[in-house]
Amino acid sequence: MNDDVRNIVLGVVAAAISAALGWLARTYLWKRRLRRKQAFFGLPDNSESLLVVNREAGGPELTVMRFDVFALLELAALIKDCGAHAQVVAHDAAQQGFGERTEFCVGGPSSNRRMAAHLHSLLPGIQVNTDAEPGPDRGAFQIGSERYRLEPGKGEYVILARLIAGQERGTRPVFLFCGQRAITNQAATRYLARNHERLARKHGGNSFVLLLKVVNSHAYGPDVVELVADVTRAAQTPLPTPAPARNSHRAS
Repeated sequence: MNDDVRNIVLGVVAAAISAALGWLARTYLWKRRLRRKQAFFGLPDNSESLLVVNREAGGPELTVMRFDVFALLELAALIKDCGAHAQVVAHDAAQQGFGERTEFCVGGPSSNRRMAAHLHSLLPGIQVNTDAEPGPDRGAFQIGSERYRLEPGKGEYVILARLIAGQERGTRPVFLFCGQRAITNQAATRYLARNHERLARKHGGNSFVLLLKVVNSHAYGPDVVELVADVTRAAQTPLPTPAPARNSHRAS
């Protein structure tokens, strides 16, 4: 074997080794990224999760708004990417505790009883105005001392929460997407899909509650979303009970 042939063979071998090492490195990074994603969502390989479906407010029990369907599709894609499975359950049929399976709960308390129960039990510092009658506070969020009113098509709010109930090892999270309108639910699921890595780095395995604002949905749909604040502490602190009204009596 002359020098030229030897150099060619060594070059081919070196290229093969480099390609193999590059493939192994990419595979390692991909698996590490997948494991982090699975840990954040509580979705190991072949695990089961719940998609809790709301109904259209004021409509038939099993009627789901179009944007809520889009939100469920966004979540289904996330679940599939983690190698897990999803079971779709109506909001009034999900009669189980939390922590056994990852749960994704979509819709406000007026259309989702499960969401109403979660807010009452896990986030007592949040109050949602569910009055059926029109008014300036209809659909407004009360979080601590702050009130966030709905401006349809201009400025609409949605709560995105990842909650861990208890400290037992293996407890699965509950994700809440509680919006003032159906389009905000989809905006929150899309925000989670785009930012889950950043959220995982910032919050780790801890609970968090974020208030998001959907800007000009009439023009931009669910795509333009602003983070208003991290309201975790206020959301988990019970609202003060209003003092009972005093009746004044004048002595006769």
